[in-house]
Amino acid sequence: MDSITFNTDDTAAVPPPGTVANIDARRVKIHPDHWYPVAWSRELKAGKTLAVRFAGDPVVLVRPKEGAVFALENRCAHRQVPLDAGVVSGCAIRCSYHGWTYDAAGNCIDVPYLGKGKLPNGVKAYPCREEAGLIFIFPGDAEKSDNFPNLAAAANPDYKVRRFGRMVACHYSFMHENLMDMNHQFLHRKQMGQIRPRYLGRKLGEDWLEVQYTFARTAGKQPLGEAAVFGGRRTADVNDRDVMTIRTEYPYQTLRIVAAGGGEPVMDLWISYVPQDKAQKTIRTFGLLSIHKPGGMLGRAALSIGWPFLVMFTERIFKEDRWIVEAEQAAHDAQDGNWNQEVFPVIRELTALLASCGLPLEGAVEPMVL
Repeated sequence: MDSITFNTDDTAAVPPPGTVANIDARRVKIHPDHWYPVAWSRELKAGKTLAVRFAGDPVVLVRPKEGAVFALENRCAHRQVPLDAGVVSGCAIRCSYHGWTYDAAGNCIDVPYLGKGKLPNGVKAYPCREEAGLIFIFPGDAEKSDNFPNLAAAANPDYKVRRFGRMVACHYSFMHENLMDMNHQFLHRKQMGQIRPRYLGRKLGEDWLEVQYTFARTAGKQPLGEAAVFGGRRTADVNDRDVMTIRTEYPYQTLRIVAAGGGEPVMDLWISYVPQDKAQKTIRTFGLLSIHKPGGMLGRAALSIGWPFLVMFTERIFKEDRWIVEAEQAAHDAQDGNWNQEVFPVIRELTALLASCGLPLEGAVEPMVL
């Protein structure tokens, strides 16, 4: 689908009754035909293993002392015990029970008490890739694994990167909606003061949705952590000209802020929400928050000084967001369905997008095309 120019007519995009309202995005599984981060590089030491999960499926990551990280299903084909308890041997993993050994492709290459001509079948291997301090796997059809995400500023030396993430007890759709809808700034009033978002419009594609905002501070001072993003305090009139662009490009989200006057983004966020359990009600978030380094030694020194404040500020914001989306999930569970009365067209469109790109869970209402 070709992109649509930014649309600010809120009434024009409201779908007819009985369409989006019938979609319960909380019952839609994330699509496996994408690359998903499952661990930070720092979590997996050389010669060691790490147990992770994707949507309830157990996965073992293996880092040989020499060679690339690889990923297998976390079970031995023999007695189904977890391979992460095994021993890394060269570029292979040896099960801790009977010593069955698997290579990076999942082939069983050794059973100590069998001849080489009698080796059994192996285990599933996942395409695996390490980028920007993250370890990714491709859990779906490996023939479609050429669609690796663009991590943008995280690989740009002009940016200082903060890597963050938490376990969150909610379906991934709540996180997409939370970030996309900046009308929820009232939630963060204790951290940010009184902020009035101004919605500029949106664009919609086949597997993406993009929205833009500016912000005006109506009360309170700018937090030091926020000021660190811009390299100093912002006046109210300038704040209202900084443009924030939020994009869901399934299954990832990005948030970029371009300061008044244009140029490179002063902040560039890439984030992924990875389901942990089969019901997909618990996710692990992986975020790359990139802040543009100011020019000159003084500017870079100021960023270094302000960095701890930025970390503290973002942690507090994320803590509030985590609390609210977990409360949403709890309400959905208690009501056994989606009772939301959503009025913001951006979120109604986002709901439809997530439903059309994902895989319906058993018993879910089939998404309708808008």
